[in-house]
Amino acid sequence: MSEKILSGVRVLDLTNVLAGPFATLHLALLGAEVIKIENPRDGDLARKLGTMPALNDQLMGTSFLAQNANKKSVTLNTKTPEGKEIFKKLVKTADVLVENFRPDVMDRLGLGYKTLSGINPRLVYCAISGFGQTGPDAFKPAYDQIIQGLSGVMAINGDERLNPLRAGFPVCDTVGGLNAAFAVMAALYHRERSGKGQFIDVAMLDSIMPLMGWVAANLLIAGQQPVPMGNDNFTAAPSGTFKAKDGYLNIAANKQEQWESLCDVLGVPELKKDPRFEKRDTRKKNRKLLTPLLEEKLALRTTAEWVESLNAKDVPSGAILSLEAALSQPQVRHRGILRDVAAEGIGTLKLFGLAARFSDTPGELNAPPPRLSAHTEEVLAGLGIGKEEIASLKANKVI
Repeated sequence: MSEKILSGVRVLDLTNVLAGPFATLHLALLGAEVIKIENPRDGDLARKLGTMPALNDQLMGTSFLAQNANKKSVTLNTKTPEGKEIFKKLVKTADVLVENFRPDVMDRLGLGYKTLSGINPRLVYCAISGFGQTGPDAFKPAYDQIIQGLSGVMAINGDERLNPLRAGFPVCDTVGGLNAAFAVMAALYHRERSGKGQFIDVAMLDSIMPLMGWVAANLLIAGQQPVPMGNDNFTAAPSGTFKAKDGYLNIAANKQEQWESLCDVLGVPELKKDPRFEKRDTRKKNRKLLTPLLEEKLALRTTAEWVESLNAKDVPSGAILSLEAALSQPQVRHRGILRDVAAEGIGTLKLFGLAARFSDTPGELNAPPPRLSAHTEEVLAGLGIGKEEIASLKANKVI
């Protein structure tokens, strides 16, 4: 078995729900020992979130299962003096700490970065929040949909009939988590050269906005306001979603040669010389005239037939799949992004593994999401805490 990129790296994960757990999941898949520090009563809120009440009752809700594989669970009440001391002992052994509380929470507990970096100067401390640690909105509460609205994402989605429109999954949370994982890796690389840890401030609002780079550049540089265009691609035409005989397909004829090949495949070569469509910019202006002409031809054959014919001529196209069909398509199965992992008392779970494939140090999904407190005794024993003291800590509800 090959060594993992983050073998030997210990991460203290104080995060809840999505953005933070998604960040630490990626560190866990890369081989880090991720110790999830949870409150002794009911742990991560995501343990109660999901569509299966029976799993929610077990504190193993589907929302929790989705992003907590490969981790260990330790319960610890950090509001108690004993809990604080144990936590500080853990910090001495850690390389990374990730939390997603509001900006003042850790300082009020006496466990802020200044305190912890004094205990362990090599600690990489990553704080994830909706708006960041400073600024006029820093202390406001934030969920994904709030950030979608404040970032401009909802304003550019949809079309003239349905706008604003949220993305169909928590894109701001997940992008915030990816940004945090990227930042932690960069800080660990810096530590290898300098020997010093540092504080990382990741905001969900900051994280999502650069993803709108092209749209934002049109506004910031060219002064062009975004126009909600639904399933059309604003950069080219014909580029978007089109109706075929039995459903819909995406076509992205973004290059001039792709447009010309599209005309040939659809049997409308005359459109190549039509002054309304001949050039890229005029096609974009006249897309509402062009689409019905193309769909008249597309209606003659099925989506699958058109996809095969267009791709054969290097015109990018693809079916629009349901989520169920997308997850089971041959390419996804071939890439192995979904992995099976056995979870005691639940059965076999299909969970996403690492999306990047490394030739020498591949990521691995090898352990199910942990039951609450499943690793408390193991981790505390590693700190030299004996069975009698552990029993006392349990009795006093510290763990």
